[in-house]
Amino acid sequence: MFEVRTGWGKVVLQVVLTLLVLPFLFPLIEMVQGSLAGRGWGNYLAVTRVPGFYQFFINSAIIATSTILIVYLLTMLAAYGFAKLHIRSREVYFWMLLACLTLPEVVLITPLFVTATSLGFYNTYWAVILPLAALQVPFAVLLSRNFINGIPHELFEAARVDGAGSLRGFVYLVIPLTRPIAAAVLIFTLINAWNDYLLPLVFLQDPAKQTITQIPQFFVSQFSNDQTKVLASAVLTAIPEVVAYVALQRLFERGLSAGAIK
Repeated sequence: MFEVRTGWGKVVLQVVLTLLVLPFLFPLIEMVQGSLAGRGWGNYLAVTRVPGFYQFFINSAIIATSTILIVYLLTMLAAYGFAKLHIRSREVYFWMLLACLTLPEVVLITPLFVTATSLGFYNTYWAVILPLAALQVPFAVLLSRNFINGIPHELFEAARVDGAGSLRGFVYLVIPLTRPIAAAVLIFTLINAWNDYLLPLVFLQDPAKQTITQIPQFFVSQFSNDQTKVLASAVLTAIPEVVAYVALQRLFERGLSAGAIK
């Protein structure tokens, strides 16, 4: 692990890190300042008075929570199999899974639309939840497999000697020991599921099922473009993600660093 011990080295490192953070910090500051322009806090009040605002929030929470649960379960099972189980041609399956990372969401809209319509999922939460989960799993498996590879094989061998099978090894070893990478998977999945705009727009035609990302459209039309309220909407939308990151920050950083290094 890279470590700086000298006083001057720490000062230089702090300056470098500060300079790297500034380009990402300025847009956030401008967003908050812009959201308070004009009517100030009244812009936020106007956003919360949008018809169905709280229902949009609930819909986003349902979609994000369901996506996280599906991604977590599938990711941990797949990563455990790829890392610790002896499966024939598992590397072939692993690279086939990673190949899915090359498929952008917009390219899949047409086949997803046909599939959702054929299965009767159109205009339901599942039409959004299942594609979102499928799009998140490959990257999550990539991180989680490297993390699980770091768990000593002796633990699994000892469990087998005590009579534990693969399933019990997953329940009693993998799940408790993978909390850091689980936090990283949760944060990444939450960000992508909460902020997704295209899938809810295409697959949820019922206004009562729309998500929080559709709120800015109430302030942008052919004859009006109230950017202060659009920015206020963006700030309110980001609050759950910020809260989740702050709550899981330590686990997230540990999991991300361990999962990125094999």
